[in-house]
Amino acid sequence: MTVGVALSAQDAPNEVDATVQLAQEAADAGLRSAWFGQTFGADSPQLAAIVGRAVPGLQVGTSAIPVFGRHPLAVSSQALTAQAATHGRYHLGLAVGTKLLAETGYGLPFERPIARLREFLTALRQLTRTGAADFHGELLTATTPIPARVAGAEDGVPLLVAAMGPQALRVSGELADGILPYLAGPRALAEHIVPAVTAAARNAGRPAPRVVALVPGVVTDDVDSVRAKLTESLAFYEQFPSYARVIELSGGRRAVDLAVIGDEKTVAAEVRRYRDAGATEVVFSLTEIAGDADRRRTWALLGELAGKTTGAASGAATGSTSG
Repeated sequence: MTVGVALSAQDAPNEVDATVQLAQEAADAGLRSAWFGQTFGADSPQLAAIVGRAVPGLQVGTSAIPVFGRHPLAVSSQALTAQAATHGRYHLGLAVGTKLLAETGYGLPFERPIARLREFLTALRQLTRTGAADFHGELLTATTPIPARVAGAEDGVPLLVAAMGPQALRVSGELADGILPYLAGPRALAEHIVPAVTAAARNAGRPAPRVVALVPGVVTDDVDSVRAKLTESLAFYEQFPSYARVIELSGGRRAVDLAVIGDEKTVAAEVRRYRDAGATEVVFSLTEIAGDADRRRTWALLGELAGKTTGAASGAATGSTSG
């Protein structure tokens, strides 16, 4: 299992410069991956490409680009360029998105989201793996009268989906390389999410999918204050039925109930619970909410855990044991 962090520098004087600096700090702390959200601000594939060039060795990814308001040809161009820029360290996350953002932001009716996700992934897989497509669906058309290849990205791009509901998990298991569940606790992962996506992949004759669990959390001594800040920050997600469902399946009442807050021992134990529930990777988000000191403390722990999991994987691969 790898351990990473979601980076955000929206309040900095220069978001790109600040993000590169944060990514270098994350790598220095021993973290294995850096992930970037996508709303209406910075372009996440471009940001990932810049960070990946500036910080060699760090895996970079987007989590996640909504399929409404985008086209597979344009997203493939972005992703393949980022993959070439990072020499194979870029991971593309997609999402159905929300009715609020699709209809208010783009003026698009939020209709048949799962069908759109299926068609988007089908066309995108062709494009990212072959540099060509000839797809004609009910909702999307993607053809390449001229090549869509990007030299340096011939091995393609890992495709992941921010999927948590049964239909999205089925599509993701069949067509994607993994999932990016957010606010899904260990119970929801173990009992609902991991079994569903794994079964869909198996039925489609595909390998077991990656499960990249995104977890809001901070290592801190000021638990009550941080919980209050996260309660306010995460309340946005409670208005969406998909998040409300997975929060309930996780045993929570509010989004903040899925946040991991406490000292090093507490947070390390929660990371292990996610691993035991089937997460192949854990990515912490909102680590900056309590200030730089607690962010660095959080990253130091996560970097230590990343080193331990890497060492364990290496030992298993070589058959070595510790005494």
